[in-house]
Amino acid sequence: VQLQASGGGLVQAGGSLRLSCLASGSIFSIDFMGWYRQAPGKQRELVATIARDGYTDLADSVKGRFTISRDNAKSAMYLQMNSLKPEDTAVYYCKATLRRTEWGALTDYWGQGTLVTVSS
Repeated sequence: VQLQASGGGLVQAGGSLRLSCLASGSIFSIDFMGWYRQAPGKQRELVATIARDGYTDLADSVKGRFTISRDNAKSAMYLQMNSLKPEDTAVYYCKATLRRTEWGALTDYWGQGTLVTVSS
């Protein structure tokens, strides 16, 4: 199983970016997907999660600015980031909690990360 994150880049404060995460490989079902970020010198933090049924949860710091979505048919997840702030600068990682077989255990897989830099 591989998770490929993409869409990061350099943007000015107030701008927008859309991150994508695509899961591939032997996957039976993906229960939860989420975005995390890690700024320089800081711990990795949760940004947003989305369940298979579409239920979402977002960190207070991004509510009203970020939107998480997923396409179950494509095993894909997206993060629309609007009104970006310099404090959003970080490496963004995607995570999927999935089963590789019908009776397999739920296991976490991480993507490689994509850098988002917001200039002031």
